[in-house]
Amino acid sequence: MASKINKIVLAYSGGLDTSVILKWLQETYKADVVAFIADIGQMEETEEAKTKAVKTGACAVYCEDMREEFARDFVFPMMQANAMYEGWYLMGTSVARPLIAKGQIDVLRKEKADAVAHGATGKGNDQVRFELTYYALEPNVTIIAPWREPKWDLISRTKMIDYAKQYGIAVPVTAAKPYSSDRNLLHISFEGGILEDPWSEPPADMFLLSVDPTKAPDTPTYVEIDFEQGIPVAVDGERLSPATLMAKLNKLGGANGIGRVDMVENRFVGMKSRGVYETPGGTILYAAHRAVESLTMDREVMLIRDQMSPKIAQLIYNGFWYSPEMKLMMEFVKQSQEDVTGTARVKLYKGNCIVVGRKADKTLYDPKISTFEEDEGAYTQADAGAFIRLNALRLRVRKKAGLE
Repeated sequence: MASKINKIVLAYSGGLDTSVILKWLQETYKADVVAFIADIGQMEETEEAKTKAVKTGACAVYCEDMREEFARDFVFPMMQANAMYEGWYLMGTSVARPLIAKGQIDVLRKEKADAVAHGATGKGNDQVRFELTYYALEPNVTIIAPWREPKWDLISRTKMIDYAKQYGIAVPVTAAKPYSSDRNLLHISFEGGILEDPWSEPPADMFLLSVDPTKAPDTPTYVEIDFEQGIPVAVDGERLSPATLMAKLNKLGGANGIGRVDMVENRFVGMKSRGVYETPGGTILYAAHRAVESLTMDREVMLIRDQMSPKIAQLIYNGFWYSPEMKLMMEFVKQSQEDVTGTARVKLYKGNCIVVGRKADKTLYDPKISTFEEDEGAYTQADAGAFIRLNALRLRVRKKAGLE
C-alpha cells in the first residue's frame, strides 16, 4: 500500500457518477487524477468526455480506441467457448471489464501512479471484475472504490447532482431515465429503477439497438457468415476486421429485432438482479458459430467443450478472466476450434435468428452414410443390432438381478 497517494488512475466514462468521483478523489485524497477512457464501442462522444474530464480537473486524459482488441481478444474467444451465463446472458458487460481494467493498469505504469479507482458500487459485479483484474496484473496495486469508503456520503442521485453543481460539473438538464444502462460493441444493458420489478414489462422506448420485433420488416433478411478456426472473418463474402464485422451484424440484427433478452440472474455477490439486454450481432454470431461447429466438430470433443462452457461463462461473469483455470480451459477451447472453418447462412425475421444452411470443406457430415436412400454399402445396418445389444447388456443384467 502506498503511504501517500499522489496520483490516481480513474476508469472514466464522462457520466455523472465518474465525473463526481473524479472531483471527489481530488478533494478527498488531495491527489492528481488521471482519467482513463476506453472506447469499446459505446458510441459516446469521446472528445466530449475528454473535454469534460479536463474541465473537472483531470491532470491527464487517456482515451484509447480498444474496439478491435475487444472484439478480437475478448468477445471472439468467448464465443468460441459458446459461453453464455445462465442460459441467456451473452455477457457484454462482463467480458468488457477485464479489458478496461487492463488498460488502466497500463496507464498506472506509464504515469507511475499510486492507485487505480473505479465507480462501481458495492452491490454489483463490476467491482469484482475490475479489482480481480487489477490484482492479477499488478499484485500490490492500491485500489480506491469510493462507494465502499466510509468518507463517501453521495449515496443518492440527488446528492451527486448537488455535489456536481457545487463544483461546476455539467449535469444533464433533462429528467433522468428511470434505469441505468451500459453500452459497448457487443451489447447494451439496462437495469435498476423501474426494471427492479421483475413483473413489469420494459418500456418500449427504452431499447436502442433493436426495433420492436413486431414492427420489424415483413421480409426476412438472409446473411452468410464465414468462420476460420471458430473466428468470424467475413459477412456475405466480405472480409472485415473484428470490430467492423460486429458493427455490421449489430445493424442487420437490430433492424430485424434480434437479440433482446429479459432475465433475472444471480450476481456473484449473492443477490438476484433483473437485467434487460440487447445483443443483436452477438446473437447472430452464436447461432452461426454453432451451425459451423455442427459440421466440423467431433462429437466427443464437442461434448467436453459444451460441459466446460457454463464454467467458462461463470468465470467471465465473476471476473476471473486472468485466472489459471480460465487460461487452461481456453487452451482446450482454442484447440477444439482448429477445424471449425466454414460458412453459416442465417435468416433474420421479426426477432428470430434461424440457421437455414451451413457448409464446410472439412465437414464430418457424409450424406452417403446418413442418407435414407440407398447408401451404396457405406453403412451396414445389420451392425446396429450388436451395437444395441452390447449397450443394453448392463440394463439386462440389472433387470435380471431384480433391480429397478
